[in-house]
Amino acid sequence: MTRAATTLASRAPGSVETAQEHSRPASQRPSNRTDLGPRRRATKLIGIVALAFSALYFLSDVIEVMQGGFSYGQLWLTFIAEAAVPIFVVGIAGAHRPRLGRLGQLSAWAYASSYVAFTGTVVFALVNRTKDYATLSDDMGPLLIVPGAVMVFAGLGFGLAVLRARLLPAWTAVALMGGVALVAAAQGLPDGAQLVAAGVRDLGFAGMGAALLVDTGSRHVPTRADRDSPAVHDHGEPGAAM
Repeated sequence: MTRAATTLASRAPGSVETAQEHSRPASQRPSNRTDLGPRRRATKLIGIVALAFSALYFLSDVIEVMQGGFSYGQLWLTFIAEAAVPIFVVGIAGAHRPRLGRLGQLSAWAYASSYVAFTGTVVFALVNRTKDYATLSDDMGPLLIVPGAVMVFAGLGFGLAVLRARLLPAWTAVALMGGVALVAAAQGLPDGAQLVAAGVRDLGFAGMGAALLVDTGSRHVPTRADRDSPAVHDHGEPGAAM
């Protein structure tokens, strides 16, 4: 290194601290990653809930198709799974606020509200011992159609917000959007087609939950040493000043 370069380096703000920090062993250097603590644990819990209850929801649909209608135990599985949907949808949105924007937040709450209504229909089916979905649809009428429409539009909005934010794998948003559209299109089709549609939707949320679990949850925060280091300014080539 030339004398002029040495003089400039000695006068640079933070140069002494930078040299001292880089001379320390890696285990003794100050960490430049923030531990999110309780927030990170809450995010992981939301991921577990989204993954587990999406799988449970699909399982209840599989049982319904296999037995050709509702049963007491199957309806209880559906009730438990649907009751968890508002929790993890709002939780996923909260974990990515404000990046999801107004569209994502409003869509999450709208989607959650539709499942509050769906949970009520399951209670109706349990109390009245409804035999299948066709009978439930006839009995409920608009009380089932309106939350279904809200679910579709809210699912599309939430999926679009996730795509724009680029915080979760894009395929999970595509699966959610495609799934809610398929659920609407499959009404009146054979049970197998409706099961596939519901499975695509459930896969989207399960994937989002899995993504929350595998995310490191750490955010890189540049330290003063990082900002003042010649290696940063020279794109990782500390020898450029020699």
